[in-house]
Amino acid sequence: MRVLLSTYGSRGDVEPLVGLAAALRALGAEVRICAPPDEEFTALIESVGASPVPAGPTARELTAKVKPGSKDAARLISAELVAMRFGMLEAASDCDALLATGLGPAGAREVAERVGIPYVFAAFQPRVLPSPHHAPHPRPGRPFPPGETDNRVLWEIDAENVNAMMGGPLNEHRAAMGLPPVDDVRGHIFTDRPWLAADPILAPWPQTPGYDVVQTGAWTLPDERPLPDELEAFLDAGEPPVYVGFGSMPVHVLKGTAEAAASAVRAQGRRLLVSRGWADLGLIDTDDHDCFAVGETDHRALFGRVAAVVHHGGAGTTTTAARSGAAQVVVPQIADQPYWAERVADLGVGATPEGTPTFASLSAAIETALAPQTRARAEALAERMRPDGATVAARLLLDLAR
Repeated sequence: MRVLLSTYGSRGDVEPLVGLAAALRALGAEVRICAPPDEEFTALIESVGASPVPAGPTARELTAKVKPGSKDAARLISAELVAMRFGMLEAASDCDALLATGLGPAGAREVAERVGIPYVFAAFQPRVLPSPHHAPHPRPGRPFPPGETDNRVLWEIDAENVNAMMGGPLNEHRAAMGLPPVDDVRGHIFTDRPWLAADPILAPWPQTPGYDVVQTGAWTLPDERPLPDELEAFLDAGEPPVYVGFGSMPVHVLKGTAEAAASAVRAQGRRLLVSRGWADLGLIDTDDHDCFAVGETDHRALFGRVAAVVHHGGAGTTTTAARSGAAQVVVPQIADQPYWAERVADLGVGATPEGTPTFASLSAAIETALAPQTRARAEALAERMRPDGATVAARLLLDLAR
């Protein structure tokens, strides 16, 4: 049995597929992962015995030049991503199933249908998928009318925006394959039975009549690496520090947020653990005694050792922190991050700064996260989360492929 997994985006779009690949490999399947050619992604894919299929520019290159909310940039990138997905035909030719996720997966369904194998679309959080119970995330294109509260209207506008971004390039490629045009690009990508790879406690799907969503649980990659000796020494040298890291967010998006967060942590009398991430953060106001900078490491092991986790609100970081029983401060920047900030606050396992992140707003959020009752709720949540999402999805995918 051979499976092709396809994604494009930052680490948060790649690592869940690697977690799924690890579960598929444990069940005896061969796995190929079509993903950006960043060295860290290639190494991650190969670490679980899967075969990387490099596609498109590196995610770091794309992230560095993208301006959030830019309509022209979104259309240009969408055209590139559609072409990339159609370019998977050779990689899929001897596979038994294709699963796609990440940015702009238009074209993956056509590849699966041309090869004659099952196709699955997967989302990593509920608000990617249409439901009258929630609004879509804003996309570049036609803006939502001010004051509009009917979610069905907002989802109709979202469909228009997806068509505007991806409809042209998708239908050009379909015409070259002798296929008729698609009118509803979003519905075509998602299908009427998408998968939701998110924990049902942390991110529940609101049941929506007529839309059959399969919620598998989050896909996480097992990590048994020990923490580096120097990091262990720092953790042992005093009270648990506060972790500050913003994952794949580049410097031009953060705009000083990391520095403000570090100052707010210190104002609480706490030591500081800084994750370098794609912004290449380092020691802030260097003090070897109260600040330590760390690179890529096992977050599940680390988050269980810190007083709180201050982060951007990526799906993977939010889920890992929740599973570790850590209190969180979510500082959302783009995309799905406001959703995760809202969920953390609603569950009472952390807080998010009000308005633009400042020293004052971050200080208030960190104070909430450090409260004993917040930590108690976070630990209780961790006990309720399911650990087997990747295995559930792997079995379902192999059943489809048979």
